[in-house]
Amino acid sequence: MTPAVPEFPGQPSVVPTGLDAPALAAELGGTGVPVRWEELTWQQAETTAAAQDAVIIPVGATEQHGPHLPLAVDTLICEAVALGVSALTGVPVVPPLSFGVSASHGDFGGTVALRPETLIAVVEDVIDSLYASGVRQFILLNGHIWNNGALDVSAEKLRVRHRDARVRALGYVTMYPGPEVDGHVQYGRALMHANFFETSVMLHLHPELVRMDKATSHVDVDSFWDYRMDQVSETGVWGRDVAEADAKHGGKEFDRCLLTTARAVSAAVREPWPDPTHRPGATA
Repeated sequence: MTPAVPEFPGQPSVVPTGLDAPALAAELGGTGVPVRWEELTWQQAETTAAAQDAVIIPVGATEQHGPHLPLAVDTLICEAVALGVSALTGVPVVPPLSFGVSASHGDFGGTVALRPETLIAVVEDVIDSLYASGVRQFILLNGHIWNNGALDVSAEKLRVRHRDARVRALGYVTMYPGPEVDGHVQYGRALMHANFFETSVMLHLHPELVRMDKATSHVDVDSFWDYRMDQVSETGVWGRDVAEADAKHGGKEFDRCLLTTARAVSAAVREPWPDPTHRPGATA
């Protein structure tokens, strides 16, 4: 039987991808339908935890994305990738954490920010709860670069607290090389914000939320320091050629994020644990 295709928020009941989802699901362990944790009963959650022993936790943000994109960009893209990965691998997805470390956007309106300490505490509580349900592998899939520090600290704390757990924080573009990301950003250590990349992906996923008539660009400059966004951009955009963004390019980038992350997750949840008898340099 051909697996059903996943449903994505705000999208028709088809995968918003050019990938061969049924074939990839058969290869990577999924059914073609994402497993949404919040839609399970508690009995189903226990069964799913026992069968998969892993969850994906999307972590986004609610913050300004220039005059042409909605506040939810980081959450929407990250959750779409997470649901696609779930459809291809069978690893369930919990509801996204929609607030992130965003205070450095400064005086632009609309942003709802958590302190890094707050995000760390939230992630700890979420993973502790899932751990109590029997899950032992946790993939923190990040959609907002300034969450990185908090998520890395969370992962370190949880690895220490739960010796039989595995925790990894990664961005949804982490699994393919950064130079391959076509964001039309020359500087800023590949910082992508409301730029050509994000605008293109949003045109692919949620064109109804993109206001291209209001699109503006920002000529990025080289800098050693990080700044508040309102110190370096008058519109909240970082990146060139935003008006050239298009859904076709966004679909291509989305497919690559989805495929590379799904392959990595499928392999990761089956990775053998280290042999406790192994020591580097030991002889037979």
